[in-house]
Amino acid sequence: MEFKQLIDERRSVRKYESGITHEDLETILRAAQRAPSWGNRQTSKCYAVETPETLEELRAAALPEGNQKNSTNAVLVVTTFVKDIVGFRDGTPANEIGNGWGAYDLGLHDAFLILAAKDLGYDTLIMGMRDSAAIREKICIPDNEEILSVIAIGKRAEEPAVRPRKDFEEVVSFI
Repeated sequence: MEFKQLIDERRSVRKYESGITHEDLETILRAAQRAPSWGNRQTSKCYAVETPETLEELRAAALPEGNQKNSTNAVLVVTTFVKDIVGFRDGTPANEIGNGWGAYDLGLHDAFLILAAKDLGYDTLIMGMRDSAAIREKICIPDNEEILSVIAIGKRAEEPAVRPRKDFEEVVSFI
């Protein structure tokens, strides 16, 4: 798929007819791993939840009702970054953003992930509304990792509407 078409067709999908094959999930996660990172430190991590029982337990324990419903029939990928590495030098923040750089790198990683999924014909929903303590406990995420998102991946069951974007001039300044 051409890149512009990929950008234009990607949507946040809230109704899935099916999940994803393990092979395609691995392909998507390998593409996400290619995202740039501060000093090539690669602190972004993924926890791919594809076992039906674990998926249902995680949904019930860690997602609010709306996101439980929105991610039905999809696999879930929890994304994290290892804290206090990216944006740090000798254990101290390189600037005022600190661990924000880890979040920035993870955002790039997640963007690669959702675009790779779309390129293979899958759709995604990035969910920030979640119970990170329950996620950490259910799938044994170490305390030194910051949990940022849960991403549903699957085949869409309906065509979501194209959502309006702000005017270009409202978000871009040429100086």
